[in-house]
Amino acid sequence: MSRDEYIMLFIFAVLLILWAGIPALLLGKAYTVDPTTTAFIGLSLLLLSGVLSWEDVLKEKSAWDTITWFAALVMMATFLNKLGLIAWFSQVLESGIGQLGWGWLGSCTLLLLAYTYAHYMFASTTAHITAMFGAFYAAGLALGAPPMLFALMMAASSSIMMTLTHYATGTSPVIFGSKYVTMSEWWKAGFVMSVVELLVFVVVGAAWWKMLGYY
Repeated sequence: MSRDEYIMLFIFAVLLILWAGIPALLLGKAYTVDPTTTAFIGLSLLLLSGVLSWEDVLKEKSAWDTITWFAALVMMATFLNKLGLIAWFSQVLESGIGQLGWGWLGSCTLLLLAYTYAHYMFASTTAHITAMFGAFYAAGLALGAPPMLFALMMAASSSIMMTLTHYATGTSPVIFGSKYVTMSEWWKAGFVMSVVELLVFVVVGAAWWKMLGYY
């Protein structure tokens, strides 16, 4: 290994320790380091040690592009939640679906689809789940859905929706930045796979969970 590779390995270890919250675990909450601060510490160390030059950083155009629009999308989703728009949207869907009179199966299917595809408005699965999971689950139970079955369906949907868009979750922009697929290819494949995966969970999963006695 070269000098730069040894330094890179050391800095990577430091970042893992900080991201894992080891200082706060050993020394107390006062030593908690924000993940964003940790990333800047790593970049600064790489620049100061000469492993990277500023020219190297500037060449990573896709990374700068990702930082710019992903940061905006995450903050937008966060503040939509804080301002109450997501809670309002959830309540409108709940009341509207409940008035259709389709029984628990049809109503919960609509709730599940609405919960999944609402993720087109989110750049964070954490924000989405925090804002909508509890409300939609409570609505499903009120409509008569088996508690364990609907919980498992909602949990599955919370994973499936992560592949819908190139900004759907934190790792998506990094993968998209490799430029292996175009945006339109990602959105088409994401939608098709979400339909296939939902069908697998709804049909095969429901039958399997029934055999296991979960509902």
